[in-house]
Amino acid sequence: LGLPPEAAYDVLTNPDNQSYSRIIKGRQLLENISREVVSPDTGKGQFVRAKKAVGWNFLYWSGAIPISTSFIEHPQFLTVHYWVKNKMFIDMFEGQYKLEPLYVDSERLCKHKKPKSREEYEECSCRQGRIATKVKLDQMFKPSFLFNLPPISWYVRRITIKTMTTLIEDLQMNGAMIRGV
Repeated sequence: LGLPPEAAYDVLTNPDNQSYSRIIKGRQLLENISREVVSPDTGKGQFVRAKKAVGWNFLYWSGAIPISTSFIEHPQFLTVHYWVKNKMFIDMFEGQYKLEPLYVDSERLCKHKKPKSREEYEECSCRQGRIATKVKLDQMFKPSFLFNLPPISWYVRRITIKTMTTLIEDLQMNGAMIRGV
């Protein structure tokens, strides 16, 4: 993402409950319904419950699947662990993402050393270097028994991958809009 890690973290954790996904056939791909902070950050992270709706399309039909998710957010480490609570069609859906700074101009401005921190990068680039964000996503998904049998499982896997890819592209486009590009 072309945003600094803190700004990208705000877009991903969505504290103001704004959606960043595109509208497909009259529905948002990922709609944020509500977000509730259950416990504030106590050093172990902030516990958040959210209700979302994932849009789906199949031939001429479309709709939204409501999901309840729980998050443990660690703003100081820029990491989030999440899992889905209601398991209508899924046995397991959980994952985590971690945001890392990406020093865009480090090879050009910091020729002899690779910066290990933001302070080092600002020092060697004379505060002219740009900082982007690298998002690492680790996700586990297992559909329920009926949806885990071939050929249905192939279709479910393809839809899941396509949806996640589209959400990542939407996140990149939202980052470009924030930057004003």
